[in-house]
Amino acid sequence: MIGEDKEMINDIREKRELWRWEESRWNNPDIDWREGDIVSAGIDVGSVSSQCVIMVDGELYAFSNLRSGAGSEDSARKASSMALEGTEMTLEDWDYCVGTGYGRVYVPMSKKAITEIACHGRGANWMYGPNVKTILDMGGQDCKVIRVDEKGKILNFAMNDKCAAGAGRGMEVFADFVGVAITEVGERSFDIEKEPPAVSSTCVVFAKSEAGSLLKEGWNVNDVLASYASATAHRVVELMERVGMEPELAITGGIAKNRGVTERIERDIGMKFKDRSWHNSKYSERGYPFDTQIAGALGAALFAKALAEKNRGKGK
Repeated sequence: MIGEDKEMINDIREKRELWRWEESRWNNPDIDWREGDIVSAGIDVGSVSSQCVIMVDGELYAFSNLRSGAGSEDSARKASSMALEGTEMTLEDWDYCVGTGYGRVYVPMSKKAITEIACHGRGANWMYGPNVKTILDMGGQDCKVIRVDEKGKILNFAMNDKCAAGAGRGMEVFADFVGVAITEVGERSFDIEKEPPAVSSTCVVFAKSEAGSLLKEGWNVNDVLASYASATAHRVVELMERVGMEPELAITGGIAKNRGVTERIERDIGMKFKDRSWHNSKYSERGYPFDTQIAGALGAALFAKALAEKNRGKGK
């Protein structure tokens, strides 16, 4: 009986972890930060995930990407500690730090808070290049469509309502409900005989209810995943059409890693998102690990560099 109870508890724990995506960190072995002139940092505290990006003279030095904690200050500290791990750098070595995201005003080590709209525009411009004019950011709690110029300056934007429907958290809840790891949702949504009709609502509550009914009717799990991914794509496309889409297109955020949604968006709009390859760096040929979730923190770090330079100019 005890063995059966332990097995049941392990099954429950495993199921609870289905929503969990992989956390990551990286630092650039080709940069000696001690020889740099300006060390800038950006911390993006979101409702679902938090990231810290450290740059040395405008080059990407290190980043972290982890699950947000119970509070914004705690999330910011954990993200910065994770990015600093193994570098022998401390917070005191930063010349300037900018906070962004949902919890931007609660980042204790930042000197300034800047909106996630501005930071995502700037970060995506650095990541994808100056030709990008339309950016779709699919975050944990909302989706944003941003129009930018060649320098990443915001020209126009639109955001969905503050609801997990069609966003990262909604996809996590849905994946957990149908018993599929969040990292497998995209692939499995294409492992189908034909494309099913989209569920009628991306609202997590209604979508779960509808999914439960479809499963009882005999639908297999992959068809249900495809149906929800399609509904999410349709919702995002409606938002994109409100702002207007001008090539080239780029995508950031966690759902950017879910091809079940991204490829259905491409199908619906008849355009492709730009290839995910780093731009604007002498180190890019050696390979940066491309992570669509760090765009906001990256933009914040770029703003931090500019602010540090401005402060130095005032001191002359």
